[in-house]
Formats: sequence, structure tokens, C-alpha cells
Amino acid sequence: MIQSMTGFGKHVVQLPSKKITIELKSLNSKNLDINARLPQFYREKELELRKMIASALNRGKVDFSLYVEITGEETTAEVNKGVVKNYMDQLADIAKGDDIKLLEMALRMPDTLKTDKDDIDEEEYKAIKEAMNEALSKIVEFRNEEGKVLEEDFVARLKNLNELLEAVKAMDPERLGTVRERLDKAVADLKVELDANRFEQELIYYLEKYDITEEKVRLANHLKYFETTLNSDDSNGKKLGFISQEIGREINTIGSKANYAPMQQLVVQMKDELEKIKEQMLNVL
Repeated sequence: MIQSMTGFGKHVVQLPSKKITIELKSLNSKNLDINARLPQFYREKELELRKMIASALNRGKVDFSLYVEITGEETTAEVNKGVVKNYMDQLADIAKGDDIKLLEMALRMPDTLKTDKDDIDEEEYKAIKEAMNEALSKIVEFRNEEGKVLEEDFVARLKNLNELLEAVKAMDPERLGTVRERLDKAVADLKVELDANRFEQELIYYLEKYDITEEKVRLANHLKYFETTLNSDDSNGKKLGFISQEIGREINTIGSKANYAPMQQLVVQMKDELEKIKEQMLNVL
């Protein structure tokens, strides 16, 4: 079962005096790239929270945000006036608005509260980790659902490629016959005497250069391997990408050897199907 790298997960936990929101967004990337945004007070836990994300998501460009909203008395917290004023000034440069509106927006930004507490409360951090696990569970579920959509598309593309390959196989004898006729006609037009046996040997050698038997077999094997990998228990985006490259090589070789317009038209269709697979492959974990 494949999994998409595109996903979203969010969870909110209500504590006695504050509401904490964990939000995760992910897009495709060659490696794991985590962009964390959280208040300064929680920075000491950033590394541990990053490890939780890495163990669950493996790969992708991940935006992680931790928001805190004070909902009750928080005697140890004070408004960081300098930071809030700076946010308001920057917001005022971007858009017009009265001071109350700008203040509301500024207070949602990081580090607008400062606290005298040295350490995060143990129960509070436990609640944060539970919220993180819930958000991770939701983003993984989202990725799995997106993966099902991708898998359906891949299955359809594979079916089309197999049908086109069967059409190539059926056309191959006709292609070789046409190539042979062209050569016979070209020699006849020269109006010269040729040794029949020698001509037949040269013709066989020439036709062997255009033989695509191996390419047809390898392409069929690669398509089967792609399907097997697609149905494996793990999401193997990189492996599927490598198989797609091998599929492309065989299709290109068939196209270069075809020397027959109807078969080259089939090859163009195969390339189009493969290109659509490669585009979608960028999103696979």
C-alpha cells in the first residue's frame, strides 16, 4: 500500500489555563525537511518533538506549528510588550487596520508572552505529546487516503501500458514484414544482380538490429515488478521511481528500433502514460 507525502493533521488540547494547538502539514520532498514554529518557551522540547515527527512521517517537507492561547489565569506569564509592538508595526506596514485589530493579530504570533517559569510543567508537556500523537495519527490517515487515490491512478496507467505492449507484440510481425518489403523494393529499384544467399544473410543481420524481442520481455517484467511493488505492505516511492526509469528505457529502445510509424505511435502513447506515472510518483512516500 502506497502513501502520499501530502497530508494535514491537527489536534487541540484544552488545559486549565491555556489551549494548545498542534498543526502539521506535509508536501513532497526527496528527504525529510521539518520546519518547526513554536513559542520560545517550548524550544527546549523541539528536538524531541522533531524526533516524534521523523519516526512517524519518514519523508516529506513538513511544517510543524505549536500555538498557545491563554484561556484562564496564567500568573507567571506577561505580555511581551516589545515583541507585540514590533508585530503591530510590521502588520500596519502590510495592511490597514485599527490598533485593536492589529493587537489581536499580533497576540497570535510567537513569543508574545514571556514567563518566569524555568521549566515546562510535566503534565502540560505530557498533554502536548498526546496532542502531537493525535495530530500525527490524523496526518498519516490523510496520507493513506491520498495514497489510495494515487494507487488507483497507477493501476489504471499500468493497465493502459500493458494493453499498449500487447498491441506492440501483435504488430511486430507486420512491422518486420514491412521493413523486409521496403528493403526488397530498394534493392529491386537499384536494378543490379545480387547473390540471393548473400542478400538473405545481410537481410537477416539487418533485421536482427531491429529486433525488439528482449525489450518486450524486459518491459513486461518491469510492469509486473511495478505492480508487485505497488501491492507490497510498505510505501516504496523511491523504488517505484527506479522501476519507472527502467520502464522508460525499454520504451525508448522500442521506439528507436521500431522504424515503423504505427508502432512509433504506440510508443508515443506509452511515453505519455509513463510521464503521468512519473508526475504522480513525486508525491509517493
